[in-house]
Amino acid sequence: MTELLEPSVDFVFKQIFGSEENKDEVLLNFLNEALRETEPKPFVSLTLLNPQLDKNALTDKQAILDVRAQNEDGKQVNLEIQVSNKYDMPKRSLYYAAKMYEEQLGEGQFYKSLKKVISINILTFNQIANDRFHNIYHLREDHTGELLLDDIEIHFMELPKLNLKPHKMDDRLVNWLMFIDGAPQERWEELAMDTPGLKKAMTTLEFLSQNKEARALYEMRKKALLDEQSALDYAESRGRAEGKTERDKEIATSMLQKGLPVSLIVEVTGLSETEIEALNKKLH
Repeated sequence: MTELLEPSVDFVFKQIFGSEENKDEVLLNFLNEALRETEPKPFVSLTLLNPQLDKNALTDKQAILDVRAQNEDGKQVNLEIQVSNKYDMPKRSLYYAAKMYEEQLGEGQFYKSLKKVISINILTFNQIANDRFHNIYHLREDHTGELLLDDIEIHFMELPKLNLKPHKMDDRLVNWLMFIDGAPQERWEELAMDTPGLKKAMTTLEFLSQNKEARALYEMRKKALLDEQSALDYAESRGRAEGKTERDKEIATSMLQKGLPVSLIVEVTGLSETEIEALNKKLH
């Protein structure tokens, strides 16, 4: 049996949700579940705004393989999966939503012609400090909660929180997200039973997994993402180490000022005698 590709790898995600073949069944059904709470009526049709996949971008760790679409009313959606926590998702999502909003307005057009933009971020890590797997943000007045306007809408869907009990109306959305999170095939029939479009997504994943070219591109993309994660992990660990060193130096300086012996300072802070002597020189 062929090992399935991971739907959470952005290359695979874009092939499933961002292709012309799947936009009317897979993408449309997913978006209607994702936007059930905020859209007064389901989307009827979609136009993909970036259907092409630049294969050269697969080795670029910074490349964004998102899915952008526009519905029949001119509303635009940006759908993205993010596997690396760069600690900038709120700003990043707001930036892309604002950019989509600004790009609509051509020379001589009026502001009233601007249409709603929706940013949907599916995350393989936790971002929001609550136990909801699906959080939605708008522009609201701080005291009354009154909506200023509905033109900017940002969603965060956190896959690690799926094991928490969801709201009943989100059950089909949970099915979609569990598939994206890599649910085993023995659960597919159960997940797809009452979730329109999900069976087509599963069939697409099976096809991609058996396609030699798709698998080669997948491995290329996965390596780039792993390299990026390794770089982020290294930077984070280095930052922690540098922070610890600075704290140790502050403690050593305080101990020197109190006249405590160097041997004790070495034992407490882990700094070398040479480092402590250098700090002592700065004090005098």
